[in-house]
Amino acid sequence: MNFWVRALRHKSFVAGGALVMLLVALALLSFVWTPFPATEIDVPNKLQPPSATHWLGTDSLGRDIVSQLIVGARASIAVGLIAVGIGIAGGVALGLLAAARRGWVEEAVMRLADFGLAFPALLTAIMLGAVYGPGLTTAIVAIGLFNIPEFARITRASANTVWSREFVLAARACGKGATRITLEHVLPNVASVLIVQATVRFAIAILAEAGLSYLGLGAQPPLPSWGRMLNEGQSMMYQAPLLAVWPGLAIVFSVLGLNLLGDGLRDLLDPRLARTR
Repeated sequence: MNFWVRALRHKSFVAGGALVMLLVALALLSFVWTPFPATEIDVPNKLQPPSATHWLGTDSLGRDIVSQLIVGARASIAVGLIAVGIGIAGGVALGLLAAARRGWVEEAVMRLADFGLAFPALLTAIMLGAVYGPGLTTAIVAIGLFNIPEFARITRASANTVWSREFVLAARACGKGATRITLEHVLPNVASVLIVQATVRFAIAILAEAGLSYLGLGAQPPLPSWGRMLNEGQSMMYQAPLLAVWPGLAIVFSVLGLNLLGDGLRDLLDPRLARTR
């Protein structure tokens, strides 16, 4: 209860939480309602300005912008959740293993992480796209693979700090093995760091998906995507400049909300900062 009392007083957490809840609400809403079918083409009504019928206007094919933004939120949420999930599943396990075993195991895991960082999401998406074809699944896998070394390095650094604490030494003295200590003592004490990092990586995943879709390596037509909406709006900048503004604002507010939420969680979950608030 004390956490939520402090959280509601934290401006960054409240503002970020509100923006993230709006993003999630739009994604959920897309499953049951949109003003118009997001992929419905209506060429006679193309490039319409904002009106009572089409609240943010229509694109070059007559598709409703609001409907595309709402459905596009679903793709952004899916990419963020799955890509971050891949990073957590692989990276946390490797980081905990490196901290628990030390020696050559730690060295091997860290060198593997360094090798993984040499292949950014864009390069991985290009390689996977050349083999399996571009698409949302390709983007998710590419971003997820890039998240693994990031989580591995952060987990290993945080876990090494916990392994040097007195309560871990006491657990060792009681005869607990490395696996049990990792699960019962180390993982709970690094969870707060991982939660904050997950919100940051979620925001980066949304940006990465938008960038990949902008380049044609992410979500493919007819699936709406904020990045592809930006790409399509670029060619119409002089005729309908607002086509690029709306998806751009959607990306900005989503990333801003996640970053504010991450900052708030960092302050609230850090025991040193919690005592001063």
